Amino acid sequence: MIHIRLAEKKDVPSIWEVAEKTWPVSYKHVISPGQIRYMLDLMYNPEKIEAAINDPSQAFWLAEENGKVLGFCGIEHNYPETGITRIHKLYILPETQGSGIGKTLVDHVAKEARKCGCTKLHLNVNKRNTAVGFYQKNGFLTDREEVLDIGNGYVMDDFVMVKELNGFL
Repeated sequence: MIHIRLAEKKDVPSIWEVAEKTWPVSYKHVISPGQIRYMLDLMYNPEKIEAAINDPSQAFWLAEENGKVLGFCGIEHNYPETGITRIHKLYILPETQGSGIGKTLVDHVAKEARKCGCTKLHLNVNKRNTAVGFYQKNGFLTDREEVLDIGNGYVMDDFVMVKELNGFL
């Protein structure tokens, strides 16, 4: 059975491991190996993960089974504005994708968002990422397209997606 819990500093290596195993599989047909490595080093170095865990405005939720971390979701309430919970990161180990873990995390985050008075979930996803279909299936709609320069000659070519939480329990 999947258990959702808040990450702690001791979980940094597990979060890093899930990212390291997931990104090369999830993005191999979307961005170059060089950009994958650049983004992993930029966003998932242990200092960045620990800073997010320690930031009172953010939370990392872990999905685990029998003590093994199978996925995670990094969020921030009232970002980019009041009433919105931002999903900064959501990754599930490739061998467990399609088993409902991602939906379980999204549903958990939606409940946490409502507890904080937020009425929308908000995220960016690469336009060519197969996760677009996952988000659509889970009630997210495309709000707009966005291209972000992330340095080193790389960009993120994304959809900004939003899910309304009105009536969600």
